[in-house]
Amino acid sequence: MKHLNFIFLIILSTIFLNANSDLNKLYNEALNLEQEGKYKEAMLLYKEIANKERTINRVYIDEDKKKEVKAISTTLDTIENKETVETIEQIIASNFNLYPYKENYLLPFSYDTKKREGRNQVETKFQLSVKKPIFHNLFGFNETINLAYTHTSWWQLYEESSPFRETNYKPEIFVTVPYGKRDKTSLKGFKFGLLHESNGQNEPESRSWNRLYLESYFQAGNLFAIPRVWYRLPEREEDDDNPDIEDYMGYGDLTLVYPYKKHTFKLLLRNNLKFNDKNKGFTQFDWTFPFFNSKNTFGYVQLSNGYGDSLIDYDKEINRISFGISLSR
Repeated sequence: MKHLNFIFLIILSTIFLNANSDLNKLYNEALNLEQEGKYKEAMLLYKEIANKERTINRVYIDEDKKKEVKAISTTLDTIENKETVETIEQIIASNFNLYPYKENYLLPFSYDTKKREGRNQVETKFQLSVKKPIFHNLFGFNETINLAYTHTSWWQLYEESSPFRETNYKPEIFVTVPYGKRDKTSLKGFKFGLLHESNGQNEPESRSWNRLYLESYFQAGNLFAIPRVWYRLPEREEDDDNPDIEDYMGYGDLTLVYPYKKHTFKLLLRNNLKFNDKNKGFTQFDWTFPFFNSKNTFGYVQLSNGYGDSLIDYDKEINRISFGISLSR
């Protein structure tokens, strides 16, 4: 299963890298607007993307893929119904409007500064994260309801058998709601959702928890502040793999994002707010930058320190430095 998941990552990465450059540029602009809380402007760009998709055989694919779709289509029986034809082309192109959600990256070098039993200090870390918008403005608040899935793996690539040491699975459903108008207030929007996170292992390595969370977006010039609070849904004592996880992960976090020209700098801060010898926290710094003038691929540096690097290590202090590439940001 873990190797199938990695193959799935490579397939999706290839799709992202080969996407049509013009549509990709529009899509990145729309994503930036959405992250800034400018949901109305983002939706206008999404509509423009949809219109452009329809003019290139109604699918979001590159020129080679379009030729393949056309070639296959010429061998099929003639179908008069337009909607049926669109559905068939969508199936052939494997296009179902999945979009990047969190960062999608491959970090071939990820170094833990402390030696730990049963693992190499150097490993490979990668993440796949996609979302699927389901409804827009269903309740009249200009809101968008999304399904999302984030998959993060720590792969002992440099060991003889190359085992996957840990994989965290995070499916979620969330709603984004814009607030105010441009330049009227620093508060740009809200997001709330239900998030499940688990590592899919058997006892005693099994870890999981479920959270309801509320997130808000603030903007001050180029700086974006994204505070988030969460409530852990209680579990039966006999089913709880990690009853003390909140002692290490706390009840919320703060993300600061600063785009500068073609670079982005992101700082994640988390703390359990216990101001004594039981204080635990986590800090992660991410830097993405131009990668050989590519518009779709970015160099990626990630530095992290503290508790909660992964579910299996939620109660261990990890210091990590990682290098690689990102396919979204």
